[in-house]
Amino acid sequence: MENILDYKWNKLLRRAGLFLFVPFVDIVFVAGSMAMETAKKNSDFDVVVGARSGRVFTVRAFCILFFGLLNWRRKRGNDESAAKDKFCFNHFVTPNKYSLSGPYNEYWDKLYSSLVPIYGDIKDIEKFYIANNTWMKEKREYQKDIRHLYGKPGFIKIFLEKILSGKPGDLFEKWVKNIQIKKIEKSLKTEKQYKPRIIFNDLELEFHPDTKRIEEVLNKK
Repeated sequence: MENILDYKWNKLLRRAGLFLFVPFVDIVFVAGSMAMETAKKNSDFDVVVGARSGRVFTVRAFCILFFGLLNWRRKRGNDESAAKDKFCFNHFVTPNKYSLSGPYNEYWDKLYSSLVPIYGDIKDIEKFYIANNTWMKEKREYQKDIRHLYGKPGFIKIFLEKILSGKPGDLFEKWVKNIQIKKIEKSLKTEKQYKPRIIFNDLELEFHPDTKRIEEVLNKK
């Protein structure tokens, strides 16, 4: 009988095929408990998404739309059972911000050393590793992994990238950026969390609103 981790990986990889349709996604890594092999029955699927330069808000918008329509996206406020087997989009990076923003600690070192690539060209994945090798204790390089299933974009992705390139794409990016920033700023005012690690700009989007669990992990060490 399949164990919990194998079962969840099979489901994650099947659902990850949806990234083939999201425009301007270059790479996707699985993070968190799935990557570190500590996932439990109700664990969600944390991912780090590499977006094309100048399109990070567009990528986030389409991830929210596509995965949301299928009810595969974890929403703010979901409890553990509601978040089960759903994608948690808490980190988007562009090539100029592939390297994790500091401060660095053992938790982030462990997390980034465990990342599992599931989508993207090998050259782009290697660029991500090189960028983070400047601060990680254990240097990483690409190694073949059967979970790296996806690379070539789907027809819908190619079509969307074509119509959202150039000036129309710039206008769309500006529009979805304004919408998202208003929602982010509103949530920061209304939802008081423990030492939030929130970044939102044209190069990077990171949403870790409560870092208490990270501190607890570090204090146990």
